[in-house]
Amino acid sequence: MDFITNILYWLSTGLLIPVTIFLIYYLLRSLILVGSFYGTHISRNKVNVKLNRQINEGKAEEMMAGLENNTKHPSHLIEYLLRIRSHSNDSIMLGKILGDYEIESAKELDRSKLLVKIGPMLGLMGTLIPMGPALVGLATGDVASMASNMQVAFSTTVVGIIIGAVGFITLQIKQRWIADDMNILQYIVESIDEKKHEN
Repeated sequence: MDFITNILYWLSTGLLIPVTIFLIYYLLRSLILVGSFYGTHISRNKVNVKLNRQINEGKAEEMMAGLENNTKHPSHLIEYLLRIRSHSNDSIMLGKILGDYEIESAKELDRSKLLVKIGPMLGLMGTLIPMGPALVGLATGDVASMASNMQVAFSTTVVGIIIGAVGFITLQIKQRWIADDMNILQYIVESIDEKKHEN
């Protein structure tokens, strides 16, 4: 029995380095996500507010005609509105464009969802793995070893929570953005379909 428990102990202890490396990797990914998220936020403030205002004022046609004026601010919404405009006579293609947007949006949300799940998971592993050697150090009176292991345990916990928090916050806001964009796209597609039926 001692042989099996020793194997498990060495296996779990050996996982500390990979867990730490993954934590650093996902921390870097979360920082990159924050940068791209901020860029998207700035772009949306310049583009989406204007588009929503034009739609609420009943100027959807004028907005669709002037999409090229917004291309200096890169936006997924503008890209899909341009696709809708170029296929406005094809109802089947319009449905596909909306489906494509949903698929691309799901992929975008997956980046944040991954951080929400993987951050706390790696943080917990990074907490529990050093606890074994820390308890051994406590039992043998090696306070320095115990303190070192506890420092690693608490550090990995904090980093894991930071990764998860970045993922959670960006996920919540991205879901609102996607709902807003989808609302605009569906409104434009339904307006196009309604005009076809009128003609």
